[in-house]
Amino acid sequence: QGRCVLVRCDASGQAADVTPAPYSVRTRVHEYGGGEYLATGGVVFFVNYADQRVYRLDAGPGVQPQPITPERPLRYADFVPDRSRNRLICIREDHSDPAHEAVNALVGLDAAGDRAGGRVLVEGNDFYASPSLSPDGTRLAWLTWRHPNMPWDGTELWVGELDSAGDIRRAEQVAGAEDESVFQPQWSPGGVLHFVSDRTGWWNLYRWEGGRAEPLAPMDAEFGLPQWVFGMSTYAFESAQRIVCTFRHAGAWQLALLD
Repeated sequence: QGRCVLVRCDASGQAADVTPAPYSVRTRVHEYGGGEYLATGGVVFFVNYADQRVYRLDAGPGVQPQPITPERPLRYADFVPDRSRNRLICIREDHSDPAHEAVNALVGLDAAGDRAGGRVLVEGNDFYASPSLSPDGTRLAWLTWRHPNMPWDGTELWVGELDSAGDIRRAEQVAGAEDESVFQPQWSPGGVLHFVSDRTGWWNLYRWEGGRAEPLAPMDAEFGLPQWVFGMSTYAFESAQRIVCTFRHAGAWQLALLD
């Protein structure tokens, strides 16, 4: 019936709908959307297309989704859990002033309900994406860029230190430029920041350690993708020592393990 439905597969391989009618799981942030849900700790958070509010769906028979954001012209995407502070960190797009372009920000949302629609952590730039919280919850990484760039033209990768209240007190740019595209910042289980950069002309995988970016597998191949939507991924940590990744070489995609 034209809805986007979140589905889960149980241990026996049976698929079942998670989100009931009439909810449709889709966000309109940056218009293209993506990154419209998060499943964590037995709870599902998702954006409902009709009103663009964030809903919380707890586990249990007959439980219905409950909105945690207000009825305002706000849109949300790209959620990461901040469990120690019982909140979600995400992108918020504010359409409150129709006379001006929508305002992007990185915000924290109270997972139990947020009447204010989010607490601003970072703002002031045209676009934000890909928040990533370190395993110990003390550092936050994110991407940002400005008009007229698209994210595959040039982005900046920033890292900020979080205080006990969850606010960013110190932040530094660790990669990216007007002509350098950074993709998918992600922390390893050991707390080392990884990211994909095209600084050589190829989107290769790097880690930030000791104040510098170290290439992990320098090669004439693409470990990144044009970031049309939120939530895109080309690599993940199988363990603290090994990465599962995809890359495109000579026109063909490959699946690989990287030490």
